[in-house]
Amino acid sequence: MDENAIHQWLIDCFGQIQGEMAWQQLSQLPQEVRDQLAQQNPDNLPKPDEVRAMMKAFTEGGLNSLMDMQQAVDRGPINVKLASTIALERANDEESWHTVNAQDAASVRRAASEANLWLDSACAFDPAPGEPDVLTRADWVNGTLNSWATFAAPVASAMNEALASVVSERLGDTFGGEIAGVYAGPIPIPIPDNLKDPGQIVKLLANTSFAMQLGHAAGDLSHEVRGSFDQSVPLLGNPAGGIIAQNAIEYARSLDIDQSEVLAFLALQEEAHARLFAAVPWLMPRFEALIGKYARGTRIDLDAMEEQLRDAQIMNPDSFSGAVNLTNVAIPDTPEQREALSSLERLLAAVEGWVDCVTWKAGMAHLPHLDQLREMMRRERAVGGVAQRSFESLLGLQLRPKRLREAADLWASIDAQSGMEERDARWSHPDLLPQLPSETAAPHAASSHSDTPADTATDDTQTASSIDWDAELSKLLDEDARQHAESETGDSANAGGSDASDIKASDAKAGGNTPAHDAGNLRSSGDADNTNGGDDGKPGQEGETGADEPGESR
Repeated sequence: MDENAIHQWLIDCFGQIQGEMAWQQLSQLPQEVRDQLAQQNPDNLPKPDEVRAMMKAFTEGGLNSLMDMQQAVDRGPINVKLASTIALERANDEESWHTVNAQDAASVRRAASEANLWLDSACAFDPAPGEPDVLTRADWVNGTLNSWATFAAPVASAMNEALASVVSERLGDTFGGEIAGVYAGPIPIPIPDNLKDPGQIVKLLANTSFAMQLGHAAGDLSHEVRGSFDQSVPLLGNPAGGIIAQNAIEYARSLDIDQSEVLAFLALQEEAHARLFAAVPWLMPRFEALIGKYARGTRIDLDAMEEQLRDAQIMNPDSFSGAVNLTNVAIPDTPEQREALSSLERLLAAVEGWVDCVTWKAGMAHLPHLDQLREMMRRERAVGGVAQRSFESLLGLQLRPKRLREAADLWASIDAQSGMEERDARWSHPDLLPQLPSETAAPHAASSHSDTPADTATDDTQTASSIDWDAELSKLLDEDARQHAESETGDSANAGGSDASDIKASDAKAGGNTPAHDAGNLRSSGDADNTNGGDDGKPGQEGETGADEPGESR
């Protein structure tokens, strides 16, 4: 890349006047630095509009002065202000709604109101205090980003310390003991003398790079989440939750199902979560403790990080993106993380199984396509939706509830045998949560109730983005129509009893939530445990309390 190309690129990025000023600054750099810049592939340069957006984000993110840089290092491992600016740029793009019109807001509020009415007869918990929010994508970013930053802070801190160690102890000779400058592309960013120490400047760059990663993840997520509990934990300040109106309505329109029915289903999921977390005071602190435990267990492979930084003689935030990416530098499967992840998966199964059970019970009389929508939701969670991928990219945490179907069946069986009040009373204390039989003790149960349907169970590595959800829903609808037609044909001679027969058949196909089916599942699970030495009714295995082991009751 010759100097003329760099000159023109600067003008394209910043305009004639500021571009010439940047060119003059570039011309004053040491010759070896200019030579290295000239060796870069021009295709690797960011597009001018991307540079303008990034410089705007840096300015609004508090990095527009030397003092701001020092303060960014002192404030913590993540520049939350910068992350918020980047996320809002994405959330407020030209395709996004900046406000929710009255008609759409009314549709969402009506769905939430109906959902709460239906839930009154399906669970023992009162509605969460307040009213559910009707959110834009930007509202969701503003309401949840601090929670994301809190979860990610221990990981970012570990990254920063590891980067400083690698640069100071392993690469110090490369920099001659001092950083000459920081660059955004070929543009020099002046830095104060007290930040020219490699260990200090690397903290600034890691702080900035992790904030950029968080901002991009949150911005992308704002286009896909439909409710504030899509991550299975409450990240929004409003305990009653909220629906991202544009995403929910666009999702409803993408399906061959009435929009009001889809919105009602999404609202049922949202409000069931809200009731549970509002009524169980120990639940969210338990999630926070386990996620924090996982994040603090993160260990960095210094050799891998050194490899990522080896050629970074010219420092810029982009060059650090690989070094702060956990998939590149994290040591997998540390003992602390395995323990925390196992506990999280069990607690998630308890929460999502209960929500699935309650959603079905509340909506079965009101939503004609409840079974299909419920199956779609299960499949999304089984392969990992965007929310789960965000936890994975930011924390290295694969946050997916295992054995969701089996957990839902277990909650339904408790409901059928003991009633709604007894089912929900299990949440009064962590030790009262039911236990699923261990996967090793009941292999046939695990296989028959896999989170992923039989036709997708072998595709654990498949991502949600690779699945044609419209086609999957069409299959479900076609199958339902075919079975309904066969049922009507077979029962034509006995029309007087066809309605009751159809209801029984539909219930049996709906996921096994009839009392007889669920009781059978419970007995089968218990038998499997007894045969294989299972330890029914004894939560707290593997050093954890029963708080995070949903399974059989004692």
